[in-house]
Amino acid sequence: MASQPHLASSSSSGPLLASANASKLRQTQAASKPAPVVDLPALQAASRVLQEQLVKDSQIIPDLGDMISGMPSSASYTVFPDDYRAPFQKRRHIGIPESLWQYYTSTNLATHMGLLPEIDRVWIAIDHNLFLWDYVDGQELSSFVDQPDVITHVALVKPKSGVFIDEITSLLVICTPVTVLLIGVSTTPVPGPNNQTRKEIKLYATDMSIACDVEMSSVIGTPDGRIFMSGSQDGNLYELHYQEKEGWFGKRVQLINHSVGGVQSLLPRIGGSNADDRITSLVADPARNCFYSLTARNTISVWRTNGDKHVQHLQTIANLYKAAQDKVPGSPALTPQGFNIVALHVIDPSESRSGVQLVAITTNGVRLYFSPSPVGSTYGWSTSPTPGFRSLSLAHVRLPPSNLIHPDEQSTRFREAPGGYGAGQRQQQATSRPYIITALEDACYDLGITIAVQRGDVADIDYLLCMAPDLTQIGSLGQDRIPQIQPPPPQYVNHSYGTTNAVANRVPLTERATLIPMYGLTWGIAPVPRSKYSLTTSAPPNTPAPLVTNELAIQFSEPARQYIILTNGGLHWIAKRRAVDALKEAIEEFQVEGNAQPLIDLRNSYGRDQTCAMLLAIASGNTFLDPMEQSPLGSMSRVSAELAAVARQAFYDLGERPTWAERTTYGTSDGSGTATFSGRREGLALYFARLVRPFWKVKLTKTGVNGLKDLSVPDDILVIAQKNLFALKELLDTNPYLFHSAPGDHTGARSASGSEQEAWKAEQSSVSQLLSLLGRTIEALSFLLLLNDHRLGELIGQCDPEIQQLIGSLTFEDLITADKGVTVSRALVNVIINQQIGQQISVDTISEVLQQRCGSFCSTDDVMLYKARENIRRAVETRNPMERQTWLGESLRLFMKGARNLEFEKLREICGDYQQLNYAKGAVELPLHCAQVFDTDLQGQEYWIAGCPVNDSRAQFWERRKHCYELVLDSLSVFEERCAPTKQSPSQADDPETVRAHAYELAFASEDEMFHSTLYNWLIGRGMADELLEMRPAYLEAHLRREPITVEKFQLLWQFYVKDGQPLRAAEVLAVLAESTDFNLSLETRLEYLTLAVGNAKSHPVSVGGRHETAIAFLTDLEEKLEVAQVQLELYNTLLPRQHEPEVSERFKALSMRLYNITELYQLWAEPLDLPLIKLLILHVSEHRDESIVRPIWNRIFEEAIEGVEPKVAADRIVAKVIPLGQRYYPSESAFPLQHIASLLVRFALAHKGDIPYGWAPRILVQCGVPYPEVWDILHEMYESQVPPFNEQANVQAISSDIAVLLTDWIEEAKRPQSAASRGDFPVFRIDQAVDQYLAELEPSRTETKTAYEAIKRQLRRHW
Repeated sequence: MASQPHLASSSSSGPLLASANASKLRQTQAASKPAPVVDLPALQAASRVLQEQLVKDSQIIPDLGDMISGMPSSASYTVFPDDYRAPFQKRRHIGIPESLWQYYTSTNLATHMGLLPEIDRVWIAIDHNLFLWDYVDGQELSSFVDQPDVITHVALVKPKSGVFIDEITSLLVICTPVTVLLIGVSTTPVPGPNNQTRKEIKLYATDMSIACDVEMSSVIGTPDGRIFMSGSQDGNLYELHYQEKEGWFGKRVQLINHSVGGVQSLLPRIGGSNADDRITSLVADPARNCFYSLTARNTISVWRTNGDKHVQHLQTIANLYKAAQDKVPGSPALTPQGFNIVALHVIDPSESRSGVQLVAITTNGVRLYFSPSPVGSTYGWSTSPTPGFRSLSLAHVRLPPSNLIHPDEQSTRFREAPGGYGAGQRQQQATSRPYIITALEDACYDLGITIAVQRGDVADIDYLLCMAPDLTQIGSLGQDRIPQIQPPPPQYVNHSYGTTNAVANRVPLTERATLIPMYGLTWGIAPVPRSKYSLTTSAPPNTPAPLVTNELAIQFSEPARQYIILTNGGLHWIAKRRAVDALKEAIEEFQVEGNAQPLIDLRNSYGRDQTCAMLLAIASGNTFLDPMEQSPLGSMSRVSAELAAVARQAFYDLGERPTWAERTTYGTSDGSGTATFSGRREGLALYFARLVRPFWKVKLTKTGVNGLKDLSVPDDILVIAQKNLFALKELLDTNPYLFHSAPGDHTGARSASGSEQEAWKAEQSSVSQLLSLLGRTIEALSFLLLLNDHRLGELIGQCDPEIQQLIGSLTFEDLITADKGVTVSRALVNVIINQQIGQQISVDTISEVLQQRCGSFCSTDDVMLYKARENIRRAVETRNPMERQTWLGESLRLFMKGARNLEFEKLREICGDYQQLNYAKGAVELPLHCAQVFDTDLQGQEYWIAGCPVNDSRAQFWERRKHCYELVLDSLSVFEERCAPTKQSPSQADDPETVRAHAYELAFASEDEMFHSTLYNWLIGRGMADELLEMRPAYLEAHLRREPITVEKFQLLWQFYVKDGQPLRAAEVLAVLAESTDFNLSLETRLEYLTLAVGNAKSHPVSVGGRHETAIAFLTDLEEKLEVAQVQLELYNTLLPRQHEPEVSERFKALSMRLYNITELYQLWAEPLDLPLIKLLILHVSEHRDESIVRPIWNRIFEEAIEGVEPKVAADRIVAKVIPLGQRYYPSESAFPLQHIASLLVRFALAHKGDIPYGWAPRILVQCGVPYPEVWDILHEMYESQVPPFNEQANVQAISSDIAVLLTDWIEEAKRPQSAASRGDFPVFRIDQAVDQYLAELEPSRTETKTAYEAIKRQLRRHW
């Protein structure tokens, strides 16, 4: 164990002073060490096991009150004839210092002495000289000789606060027959011999003394500094009252007699008020804020301080002899002559939760236990009831042991022949003469242990009676009960008195008792004060605490209990022998003599699990194995390799095997079960739990003096716990077989049965969890001690408020096993690293220290991040641009390696640093890399591909990616801004344009499609769409096609295709856009898109991609759709003036929603709203020929024109309507049925011959665009038809006149150069013949017509 590494950093040399060479060596080791993964569920499972053990520890030993209440008396003792099981042992002796001894023996002066263990001193008064002997140092003496009177009594009390200087922590009260004076004492801990700490004292004169008529004795102090004492001669209760200054109402020091002033005047004294029943001793009970007095006639009174200079007498308990006799009638230990109480002792609340409060010890060893009486009467009498005080009554009489062995006879060792494990039963041998206690003179009671002194039967020898609870008899340790070595209880004990069934099940108090001879005359007995940490170790807050009598639970976290016996020859130390001491000695005996029986006996007495826990402590060399002084802080006990080997073997052999209990569920074939663990696993859990009890459930920090946080458990406790935990871990690491099954374990079977394998499996799993927790706990303690070296309070102060709050709520267990512990530890590591960086100290050293001592609190990834941040710091500091790029490049490499541990806020900071340093590569590539790392299983990517559905659990992963992308965009905008003319500063080392261009280049070079999509949106949002279209980056097309589709995206997409030389695809996009119902587009816009689509489709080159036929079909389809859309627009414009009419408004709104086909336009609008012109347009566009539809429309057009007006007006209206329609629709028979329209025109002209000029009808048709030959054919057909109305001669003649006008116009037209009716096509011969016919049939009266015909013939002759 000598080479044990020093784990916890001591505060003397900080951890940052490691040599550079050592750091290089460790760097290579650290680099190869993988980052430990913290398995929190396993740690939490192991922590629950520890909690179970802590609860067990708080329950296995019964409360003193439970063992004695309900039983009037008890007399059960275990007395061993041999001293290897003796419960107490003499440990050492120191003689009075030589110089003092000579003075002491050479004079016949009055000598008094006593113990002051609180300051490690013995006081010796020789006449008027007072000496304080430091027994830790051995020779150091202080003296006080400044007063003339014989000193009879000295006591140490607490001072009142505010009266003396702060250094004075206690007062010596020095009593002489005529005065009482106070001396101030201050103590300072300094290193002493044998690595111990001793107390250096200084004495201060206080000028406080008072003369008194009686000699004072039995001085006690209260926690608030009041001093009480009894008068030796008058037995009264006095108080020494002192204050800082003289006052109007009182002197600086005064002596108050409370017996005269108070009780004597109020209460009749039993048996008079004089010396017959004077107070002989006072005992303070600070925990209950009261004190007790004992009188010469065995009367006990209870007092409470009640306001300055006053006391309240609460109760007097008298007639105790009778009360005791009632509980144990006929006991020889109770006789009127022998019933004399020699000492009162307070029972600490930590020993009895049920309220046993006081024990009185008589000269012949009877102990009387008092507890608050339920309601019943008390012996003697009491004052009137006091609020909050329950009067005490005698609860139990404990008789002295009747089977004590005389010290002279204990030297013989009763031991049978050596044998192996389990070699036969122990022989019980009767002792020759029991020793009876008759004349105890002084006694000490401390936390369950009683030590009393009686003059021996040889001159100059005292016998010490030592008694302590026998845990093997009263504890529930899973032990095999062994017969007690003592005779059966004597018949006079009245066991049936007041018992009930419940009491019958209680474990009676059993103690181990022994007599120890002591040379010299005893002057005093006192317990060695427990360590200042004893409360931390035995009863930490929030933790199930064992009773102080449960030494099994506290023997591994504080030294053995010791008692100092002061005799006229010096000091003797008596140590309480703990179970672990007995076990260690049994192992030593086995080593020497080969006798295993003591080991077996101890296993049977303490049970398998407790024994295994102790064997682990011995094998690993627990700090507290040495029963005497504690060795230097945290150093392990020296255990020889041979002893440790036997302890390990015994641990293995005595631990047995785990077992499996099947639990079959009724009605099913499968059964489950539970494992009962072996003693090895239970022992490990028990020992581990006891080592961590002082801090496990305790809050991590408390607020210190200056408002900063401190560790709530002292460093020393943590260091010791860590040493012991590390020793345990080392033991288990180097001896893994301790938890394996031995080959011969599976008795009878060739291989283990299924259930046995299950049991081993469960055990291995539990042990492995405990070992993980063990390693993690050791690291946690290293971590905390390291933080403490770096001023934990200040570090916490630098954390975020949420983290500070979290730390405040954290227990040690949380830090080690909970998620929030991981959060807090990482925050603290960050703060400490930041602090180092801030102080410009290299982080290599601190990160190495962290990794070596507490790797699970600072992983390799973390260290990479710290080093990366340090490289940024170096880059900031260097002036050399090359160097700066190198540092930045290295930082980026490290950040990328440790990216999975990078929190987003840290990433944001780092990007900010890179932006400051114009490091485009880092500012772009690091967040892009983190986006990938933060979404390793691609859940965010799947979510994005799925179109970001709502209420999807994967959204959080996408959000994390998106935040990283936003950091890149932020970097780009920062670099953009720097290029603005106003922002540029001449001192900039890097050209902003170059940096910006590089940043964009890196961003566009990314292969992360999601990032590209985010980037394009950002650029488009900044009005840079045209630049994007010019660049046409790889993912732009996919981005523009991605859901959700928007008009803006599609507009960019068709432009993208145009720029990319794909007009057909542009046309496709435009067509989709025009026809989409998802967008709220105006009709004009849709028409525009269709027009653009047609234009782009026409631009499609013939050869491209062999899509010629498809392209033509697509174009045709587009053109048709465009025509229909134009109809829809016309319809829209037609309805615009009527949009507010009730029957129109809804239909009007619907028109702008989408594009409709021609049928829908007809059926939903033209037909229901009766729109004749629109119907014509629809018939024209659809080329649908249906006389039954089109004729009525034209009829109606004419009717509307003629209706209710004069012929000439009607004629004008017809002209206004027919010509535009003709010009638009001719030659479409669908919309412009020429024959029918000509017929309507002619009929109108015939009906109004006088009002309408000849040629009116044909001229309209010509204006409509109908060629002359066609008009002539129609008129000629009418002329010849003989069908009504052309069977009437007048009408035929009128037609003839129209023909004459038509032919005249035709010839004029044909004559004009560039005329549509070209001369070459002119049917001269046919016209000539027809004119002859017309002239022949013309009525003579129509001279005008005749003239026209003749003119035609002349023209024909002249020009053709």
